[in-house]
Amino acid sequence: VGCDHSKNLVDICAEKHFQAFVCDALSVPIRSDSCDACISIAVIHHFSTAERRLATIRELARLLRPGGTALIYVWAMEQEYKNQKSKYLKEKNGSKTKDKEMNTSTAQRSLSDQEPDNSSQDSAWSEQLHNDLTDASCGAKPVADFRLPVHTNRTSFHSQDLLVPWHLKSGTKKKEESVDTVLLPGGSKESQELGPVFHRYYHVFCEGELEAVCRSLDCVRVQKSYYDQGNWCVILEKL
Repeated sequence: VGCDHSKNLVDICAEKHFQAFVCDALSVPIRSDSCDACISIAVIHHFSTAERRLATIRELARLLRPGGTALIYVWAMEQEYKNQKSKYLKEKNGSKTKDKEMNTSTAQRSLSDQEPDNSSQDSAWSEQLHNDLTDASCGAKPVADFRLPVHTNRTSFHSQDLLVPWHLKSGTKKKEESVDTVLLPGGSKESQELGPVFHRYYHVFCEGELEAVCRSLDCVRVQKSYYDQGNWCVILEKL
C-alpha cells in the first residue's frame, strides 16, 4: 500500500493497479501497529523544521507492529563521500542538456511534470517570501538576510536549507500560456523554449543527523545507518 501527497502521482499508481491513496506524512490514516514494514524515500528532507522531521519519523514508527522495520532515505549534504562523487554530481558532465544550469535528472523532470499543482504552490510560496522580505525592508535596514539560497543543480551543497530548481517542460503548459525563452550557452543565437522554473524546499542532512533524530525516539532502535549515492539512510526496528 502506498501513499503520497500528490494526487497526480497516486492516480498513476491507480492506473497501474497499485493500492495507493493521498495523505500527509505527518498523519497517515492507517491504524497503529499494523504494518510489517514501511519505507520513506525522499520525503522527510522536504519538511522545514526539526520538529516536523521528528514528527514524521514518529508517525512512521507508529504504523509499525512491534518488531517491524522501516527504511528511510534523505538527501545528504555530503555529495562527495570517501573521495567518491555521488551519481547526482557525476551526471552533470554526462548530461545531454547543453545548459548545465538548467539540468535536472530524468526522475526530477518526470515528477515535476506530474505535479504541477505542488510546484505551483512552491513557486507561490517562494514569491510570497520574496515579497514579504521586500516589503519588510522598505524604509528600514534589514537585520539579516534570511532568504534561502537557490541551489545550482548538479553541484555540491553549500547550505543545509535551500531551494532546488525544478524545471517543467514547456509541453506541460497550454499553448496560450507563455513560456520562458532561454539562450543556449556558447554564443549560440538559437533559443530554446523552456517551461517555468519552480523552487522546492529541501533540508539536506549532514552525516549522523538522521541517525541522531531516530535515536531520540524511545520506541525504535537503529539497526543500520549508511550512505548510498548521495543519501543518508537508516533502517529502524519498532520496539
